[in-house]
Amino acid sequence: WGILFSHPADYTPVCTTELGRAAKLAPEFEKRGVKLIGLSCDSAESHCGWIKDIQDYNKLSGNFPFPLIADEKRELAVELGMLDPDEKDSAGLPLTCRAVFIVDQNAKLKLSLLYPATTGRNFDEVLRVVDSLKLTVEKKVATPADWKAGEKCMVLPTVKPEDVPQLFPKGVEIAEVPSGKHYIRLTPQP
Repeated sequence: WGILFSHPADYTPVCTTELGRAAKLAPEFEKRGVKLIGLSCDSAESHCGWIKDIQDYNKLSGNFPFPLIADEKRELAVELGMLDPDEKDSAGLPLTCRAVFIVDQNAKLKLSLLYPATTGRNFDEVLRVVDSLKLTVEKKVATPADWKAGEKCMVLPTVKPEDVPQLFPKGVEIAEVPSGKHYIRLTPQP
């Protein structure tokens, strides 16, 4: 599994906080078998200098835990649709947006998010999404709104009632709703 996330530019305040937070959470992503990689349209030399600022501002030490792609010609950004036509650098060239791409072990895109340059990403949420994606790929469950690892999941509507006991030995709770339909089935996280 991997996460590619792009940044409008090096030495920008919001990006500095995002990369710091991602670096702090890098051990959690590693525990889940997920590799992180950043991207911006600045040079590798610029990245190396900026990383020092990121580490200082976010009180990080040691080696930076993931690489940053230097996409100076914007080739990868163009190929992946990461350019923001509304945000331009000092030369008038479009900057990369705040994209997040999560891919599975088969390099299949599982999630993409686009944020405007003015809004920082919530990397706790990205980690939560990884937990949900990995769980739901392996088990016949979905995760409800605001779900966190360890909380109840929802049995997929495609699971037949006769298969429930074998698939969910911890039991299933059926929510009673006005329609009388039994489509909301909750189970402890498998």
